[in-house]
Amino acid sequence: MSIPADAMQSPASVRTRTPRRRTLALPLLAIGLLLSISLSLSLGSVPVSPAQLWQIATGGDAGVAGDVVLGLRLPRVLAAAACGGLLALAGALMQVLLRNPLADPYVLGISGGASVGALLAMTAGLAGALFELSAFAGALAAMALVFGLAHGEGGRTPTRLLLTGVIVSAGCGAAVSFMLTVANEQSLRGMLFWLMGDAGVAAPPAAALWALAIGVLVCMPLARDLNLLARGDLTAQTLGVPVLRLRLAIYLIASALTAVAVTTVGAVGFVGLVVPHLMRLALGNDQRLLLPASALAGALLLLLADTAARTLIAPAQLPVGVLTALLGVPVFLFLLYRRQ
Repeated sequence: MSIPADAMQSPASVRTRTPRRRTLALPLLAIGLLLSISLSLSLGSVPVSPAQLWQIATGGDAGVAGDVVLGLRLPRVLAAAACGGLLALAGALMQVLLRNPLADPYVLGISGGASVGALLAMTAGLAGALFELSAFAGALAAMALVFGLAHGEGGRTPTRLLLTGVIVSAGCGAAVSFMLTVANEQSLRGMLFWLMGDAGVAAPPAAALWALAIGVLVCMPLARDLNLLARGDLTAQTLGVPVLRLRLAIYLIASALTAVAVTTVGAVGFVGLVVPHLMRLALGNDQRLLLPASALAGALLLLLADTAARTLIAPAQLPVGVLTALLGVPVFLFLLYRRQ
């Protein structure tokens, strides 16, 4: 179950087509993200006009609208966008690493491991950096478990890794269910919404924004080696890529990105599956373009999903993870059917 051959481009085609596609794709995605941010800031129980948004952006006094935008909507919007970018970037890394379009942090159990670590921290009353470290440790533990159990005759094949990830994810789900069962009633509702992904109670977005920026900056120098790794370990080693070190680096980066996203908005699924695959279909498999495009598109998708989650049945709000799952499950089944 590897990335289809038609998605793999020759070096010559990458050189000739990548600049033109980057010129069009990345600016369009960035413009779409800015427009979505403006739309999300405008919609809500207190409507905000474009003129008021401009006044707020230029430092003017917009009264109640300014307080609503700066105090309530802007942190939520930035958190949703940053976490969408984090999950999509982690998914893109996992898919090229496993050469499998069905791989993502949610399916491989990384999100589940981060959720277990985060809920353990919540149960113990930990907060701040200890809360994020606990989620990161859970993500790393899940990743190590998946790659440890998937080793067998013939090595860690993509199919074996995917199936092992599904099993580990199910085990993490069982652990989460146990913790919810023994949790007190005061914290149970908040834990449930957090598990489904709730940007309404998101942590301050600064950590997620920094993590996304650093993640993109760290991954871009690795894009060439990832292009070679997508053609197989043997090809990459022949061309001088340190495969083992590269794999370890990608494991750690994907786990860290997932842990930051989970601790910010909760366990949002399928963003890391849907977005990189759609970007690959639209833009090809050149990681120099795919990685930043996935980050922008993931931010755009989760932001739009969160905007819909808080406006569709207003004044009530849906967990954003519900909407991403409604989108992701059919896409996952389609990809699975297509691979068969």
